[in-house]
Amino acid sequence: MSENTPDVVWLTQDAFDKLEAELNHLKNTGRPEVTARIAAAREEGDLSENGGYHAAREEQGQMEGRILQLEQLLRTAQLGETQGADDEATPGKVVTVAFDGDEDDSETFLLGSREVLGTDESIEQAVSPQSPLGAAVTGKKVGDDVSYEAPNGKTIHVKITAARPL
Repeated sequence: MSENTPDVVWLTQDAFDKLEAELNHLKNTGRPEVTARIAAAREEGDLSENGGYHAAREEQGQMEGRILQLEQLLRTAQLGETQGADDEATPGKVVTVAFDGDEDDSETFLLGSREVLGTDESIEQAVSPQSPLGAAVTGKKVGDDVSYEAPNGKTIHVKITAARPL
């Protein structure tokens, strides 16, 4: 995978280690616990009216989905520093945009995966590089004005006012 591919998820070593620990916990502790609850609920008899059984099966499905998500993320993650110039909006950077050029109406977000957000408490949201806003700002520099079409069809204009590594 190329370092400039928009779907690269940049992770610090700390973020990678935390996600890997979550994956190991789910596989080595979570799976056996849910499997034991399902087996115990099966022993109770009629499964059609067994709330514990259905809850455990739902939890198992969610857990398996999260395991697959983490495995994919860790398999494709790039460790280290983000790419691009210091003032360039690239995946893994914290970007601030001003809507319609109004500095008072601005938004700061991580350009990348929300999985990384737990590593920086000051950033509350992530914008995918594949989203309309993310695609519009990716590769642009501080000071650039860009436009994108929102899902409702409205054209939105933003000015990139800051870009910094996470």
